[in-house]
Amino acid sequence: MCANLPFLSHQAGRRRSFATVRDGSDLSVRAEGRTILALRVAPEAGRLELAGLAASAGDGEDPTLAAFAAGIEATLGWYPGRANLRLDLAGRAPERLVAALLDEGLAVADRDGLAVLPALAMQRPDPWLGARRAAYPQIHVMSDGRRHPRRPPKPSGTVYERFIPSLGRTFGLRTVRPDEDLDRFHRWMNDPHVAAFWNEAGEREAHRRYLAALIEDPHMLPLIGSFDGEPFAYFEVYWAKENRLGPFYDAQDYDRGWHVLVGEADFRGRDYIGAWLPSLMHFLFLDDARTQRIVGEPAARHARQIRNLETSGFARIKTFDFPHKRAALVMLLRERFFDEHLWRPARAADVSGHDEAQAL
Repeated sequence: MCANLPFLSHQAGRRRSFATVRDGSDLSVRAEGRTILALRVAPEAGRLELAGLAASAGDGEDPTLAAFAAGIEATLGWYPGRANLRLDLAGRAPERLVAALLDEGLAVADRDGLAVLPALAMQRPDPWLGARRAAYPQIHVMSDGRRHPRRPPKPSGTVYERFIPSLGRTFGLRTVRPDEDLDRFHRWMNDPHVAAFWNEAGEREAHRRYLAALIEDPHMLPLIGSFDGEPFAYFEVYWAKENRLGPFYDAQDYDRGWHVLVGEADFRGRDYIGAWLPSLMHFLFLDDARTQRIVGEPAARHARQIRNLETSGFARIKTFDFPHKRAALVMLLRERFFDEHLWRPARAADVSGHDEAQAL
């Protein structure tokens, strides 16, 4: 844990960011050179108190609610494991702020006052998603003989950002930019570690066509993962019902799945996978609140990788045969992910760079 660093909350894809600074039990949330609010935390008692609130600058959007969200995120990051936190506003918060905290799910009211429920607060799209979108209206369509919801238009740019306190670095996801990313993608696909699993080594133009096809495919979303803006991995996120995996289990309308390759060797290892894996799952659950399950299809013979996924909350459902491999169906439930606080960075067991290159 990088204890002396501020905890950053980026408001993903937007210019504004917050830094929560810790001095003993006192926390201050700052933005644009000024302190927005002060908090006092008593982790043993599970208590978070509002110690001070700056007056609104009156020159635009009031940042108080977003600063409160940043302070809560920092508290949950620095003091993990609490089932809930009692929230004491000490009469310092105006009624409109209290109402906003309740409306946003940052606080809930009970007979003892206010509480922060981590499993609820961490399901808000802010500050992690690049754009806050309402659930896309549902209408079913047919494609390749499969009935599924029409998928929303794909996002562009930054889709997710999250500060990882154990690394002191920010994990980010953005959509692939073919002109910018093609050379990098081509190099990664021709890395022997990656090629052993993906079987996509080849010419640059073949990789251009590969990315173009995914960008055109409504059920696929190709992404670049980064730490502090430095690209290190490629992710393919898909809607499972239309995917090759869909016919092999009882796929639900909003199940999501993913493939990954870690292209940069310096970012392979347990500390990094323990950061990006729960963050990727967090993104998938936030992207559509109707997503209740995340699935994967690792090769059945890769026991180490399956153990890593089980450590991260996935359950092994069954073993089955694809045309190209014998695979294990693994599944992560939304309820388990949030109720067991599995968004927290964890040290996955026995991770190696070789396994991380696999097309899960």
